[in-house]
Amino acid sequence: MTARRSIRGTAAAVLAGALALTAVACSNPGGSGTGGGAKDSVVVGIAYEPDSLSPLLGYGKDGNSKIFDGLLAYDAGMRLRPALATALPTVSDDGLTYTYQLREGVKFSDGKPFGAKDVVFTYRTILDEKTNNASRTELAAVKDVTARGEHTVVFTLKYPYAPFDRRTVLPIVPAHIAGEQDVNTGPFTTKPVGTGPYLLTGWSKGEKISFKANPDYWGGAPKVKKFTMAIIKDDDVRATRLRAGELDSAILPPNLAKGFAEDSGRETYEATTYDYRTVTLPTHHKVTGDTAVRRALDIAVDRRTMVDQILLGAGKPAYGPVPTDSEWFARGTERRFDLEGARRILDEAGWKPGEDGVRVKDGVRAAFPLWYLTGDKLRQEHALAYASDAKKAGIDITTQAGTWEVIEPRMRQDAVLAGGGSPGDPDFDQYTLLKSSLAGDGFNNMAWYDNPVVDRALDDGRENGEQAARKAAYDTVQRELVKNPGYTFLTHIDHLYVVNDRWDGLSTQTEPHDHGLASGPWWNIEDWTPKK
Repeated sequence: MTARRSIRGTAAAVLAGALALTAVACSNPGGSGTGGGAKDSVVVGIAYEPDSLSPLLGYGKDGNSKIFDGLLAYDAGMRLRPALATALPTVSDDGLTYTYQLREGVKFSDGKPFGAKDVVFTYRTILDEKTNNASRTELAAVKDVTARGEHTVVFTLKYPYAPFDRRTVLPIVPAHIAGEQDVNTGPFTTKPVGTGPYLLTGWSKGEKISFKANPDYWGGAPKVKKFTMAIIKDDDVRATRLRAGELDSAILPPNLAKGFAEDSGRETYEATTYDYRTVTLPTHHKVTGDTAVRRALDIAVDRRTMVDQILLGAGKPAYGPVPTDSEWFARGTERRFDLEGARRILDEAGWKPGEDGVRVKDGVRAAFPLWYLTGDKLRQEHALAYASDAKKAGIDITTQAGTWEVIEPRMRQDAVLAGGGSPGDPDFDQYTLLKSSLAGDGFNNMAWYDNPVVDRALDDGRENGEQAARKAAYDTVQRELVKNPGYTFLTHIDHLYVVNDRWDGLSTQTEPHDHGLASGPWWNIEDWTPKK
């Protein structure tokens, strides 16, 4: 996909002259070669960092991990292409066997050869229940993985899982290193070795992740010799450091990105995404677990105004995890803004306005807290807008900011302004979000959603190889979310990146929720070349 560089005119007009940034004292994340310094160095500002750098624990599972390669990779148009495999897999007629021929002559960065044993080790370790990988269910279709010699790997599936080849962008680790230590706590989790275009040179948690080009990379040594990801959780601080010249690029929310629109020497890249913002409505809370409250909130929220005023047009209304322009979106599940309809639903369900205007049923006030991540302006603004809309229907929402360490223990009872989304296949978006058996499993099914019809449809969509049957299954999921929405989906957001215009080869892909770390214009930084 070619990067979309244009900035919407109406949004630019809204923010003309409105950006005022507070100076923040901070250290330089990349030393002397940052922010337009060394010509072969790039420093980017991102909002989040991983818990681990081990693919065995989930790092890089969607590709673009820089340190590692998968059997396959995505190109700019999100088409699969060979990476450590020499070609796309050969698939048996029954869809149960995938055979990959491996690239010969590839070495890990410690000089040891890559081979089939490393692929087998990687997948079997992830599937091992002793491995702390929250994404293990993504490989639930795998029955076994075996090596045939040094350069052939065969996956046998339990059922014809249609998008399996897209799961094989997962990075491959060296069995001779990771297999000799504790997979969950060993040094490989912070000091990994891979076959990728970059080598890790340092990770200062909460500050930066630093890389240098792999001179022996099988795909050719990158022209960008030093690459640093500066971890800057606060949006305003990220913008400040970009303007101060400490960063070459940063992901920014729309209101801050627009402030750079007229800067010479900088380009703004806009990536379409599957990234949604949603409010979890925990099943175990007396208010948010009430179906009438859920249905009322679903139509009391003014999604279009959120897109226009919060995202400044850089996004679209969301009615579920699947974007409205996806072939998998169930037409007719769009929810119109209907405040009077929301009030009728609550009236009919026995939620009557109290003296203070907040509804009450059986002595329970229609009130609950809504948490959002500290420093994330988009989540804050979505939370405030949601609470404002809910108040008009008689529901009292108290917004609160916190870190994930504060929020996660409260997720069973308290609502959260959350994000998610993954391109490629509806199974990727919906299974971990809605499957009842995954409730309470880390950040999977954060709302503890429990709907037997949805559970069956999720299994049908995952285990059926026929496109029409899968489409019917995911239509069922989306229509059930209209009847009983365990989440209020608000928007799908475009990602905006401001980049110093010093390199050629930049583009964007259709991005997942995990923006900045695995995505962004630097998804292919190993292919960038200096502008002449």
